[in-house]
Amino acid sequence: MKKIVVAILIAVIVVLSFSALYLGLIQKPQEVAPRRRFTLTSEAFKDGSRIPAKYTCEGLDISPPLSWEDYPPETKSFVLIVEDLDAPGGVFTHWLVYNIPPEVNSLEEGIKPVERLSSGIMQGINDFGRIGYGGPCPPPGKPHRYVFKLYALDITLDLKPGVSKKELLQAMEGHILAEATLTGIYSR
Repeated sequence: MKKIVVAILIAVIVVLSFSALYLGLIQKPQEVAPRRRFTLTSEAFKDGSRIPAKYTCEGLDISPPLSWEDYPPETKSFVLIVEDLDAPGGVFTHWLVYNIPPEVNSLEEGIKPVERLSSGIMQGINDFGRIGYGGPCPPPGKPHRYVFKLYALDITLDLKPGVSKKELLQAMEGHILAEATLTGIYSR
């Protein structure tokens, strides 16, 4: 008798599940289209190689030169986020740059640590608690990976200068056209 009740319950669940799918009550997961890629490079270091000390806390602690190409022509602005993926407390943000105009395809070495540059480019608060770039400064030991990730957006963000990474990511949501990455390594 128990086997019959269990079989009936399973049959009812299967019929209800297929009915819900047929009627559209349960939606199939949407496939996410892969993001388009473009190219981000630096004169200071190649992808996957060591970041020169000049751009770290052991040197001048200035931002490296960056340039990009092959981004979507419909880009309205760029966002740059630099993170240490191997920091002891989890991902550590070293630099937030946003509302980079679409006609700009490079950042020179040594961007000043100010909220808003004369070009309108804005900078956010890094995990050092400061505006602008904070270079690699890992504890002694194994090398850390520093990822420079540049996003091409379909809008100019409606943000004030000095935002947090959380605020920046929320504003970017649903507006990323393409991305580019450059990874540097550093250890002390």
